Amino acid sequence: MIMRTEVPRRLTVLGSTGSIGTNTLDVVRQLGGRDAFEIMALTGNGNIELLAEQARKFGARLAVTADENRYAALKDALSGSGIAVAAGVSGLDEAAGLDADWVMAAIVGTAGLAPTLRAARRGANIALANKECLVSAGELFLDAVSSGGGLLIPVDSEHSAIFQCLDKSQRHALERIILTASGGPFRAYTREQMAGVTLQAARSHPNWSMGLKISVGSASMFNKAFEMIEAKHLFGVRPDQIEVVVHPQSVIHSMVGYVDGSVIAQLGTPDMRTAIGYALSYPNRSALDVERLDFARLARLDFEAPDEARFPALRLARTALERGGLQGAVLNGAEEAAFAAFVAERIGFLDMADVVEAVMDQLAGLGSADEIADVVQADAEARRRARDVVSRMAAA
Repeated sequence: MIMRTEVPRRLTVLGSTGSIGTNTLDVVRQLGGRDAFEIMALTGNGNIELLAEQARKFGARLAVTADENRYAALKDALSGSGIAVAAGVSGLDEAAGLDADWVMAAIVGTAGLAPTLRAARRGANIALANKECLVSAGELFLDAVSSGGGLLIPVDSEHSAIFQCLDKSQRHALERIILTASGGPFRAYTREQMAGVTLQAARSHPNWSMGLKISVGSASMFNKAFEMIEAKHLFGVRPDQIEVVVHPQSVIHSMVGYVDGSVIAQLGTPDMRTAIGYALSYPNRSALDVERLDFARLARLDFEAPDEARFPALRLARTALERGGLQGAVLNGAEEAAFAAFVAERIGFLDMADVVEAVMDQLAGLGSADEIADVVQADAEARRRARDVVSRMAAA
């Protein structure tokens, strides 16, 4: 199972203690560990024990906690190891600036934007699992990748599938991109039933094992909304070329349709390590210990059109795509504030989309981003306005 390369690939993992990060390091282990990869830096936030354990196990040069208040704890945890320690925004910037060939961009939220841009601008190959880079700052980020000259390999299972199915020599023949969605735990719920669902129900995904934020985003289909925007930037397609189809089994991860009527799909078990392994091994494929599809046992694959009345996030994504500019940043910031309000039980499940739509309408006139500060400002304003909308809802 060891990946054969002449020299180890130098890898930095931004967000190593989260779901994508821990799976990334499991893939690194499977592909040969220190024989195949030289770990330049690992970054985390509050889970100091896990971060220190990872840094020691994989021999990282640098370990960074984004929480400046946890610097001393991380320093103590790595005492005597010879591993350098840093913290805060400057620490993340230092990690991103190290001379790694590959950077796994897995920090959740806008905190991941600046270090990923830094890595892209210096020419690193980016394995992208941070949605904000494309949803909130798509044009800026693509410019950074282009100027740096590195590769951009998507890690989302859907975008990885499209990347694998897309014939680079036939881009002129591309007709449509079809993103599959599991439908989440509320696929068969009526809108009335969805109005009363709990956080516990929303976090229980039927197929994938994911963190709280991603699980709730899947249940509301906001994750799919973000993926629509990401697809536009990643693959250079028009909004009307992006389709979504509900596929409950999560076996077909996405599809590409061509002008001759052909549709090419990528299939696999729902395991993020497949997409991660593809990104870290690119342009090769390496053997991974993941479950194989058993078609006889699978027996059937189902598809249905998404109901945008029950899942308005998809409609809001199309609105953001049509308006362009900073609307992606507004959508993302408002959604994160609405999600926080839902987790705090201040609003209901369906209220999240209402909050986002209200904020998008308020900020519909925002232009494009000339620099990262524009994105940060739009994100902050969207969050502020979303909190105001939530307060009015809670008081009503």
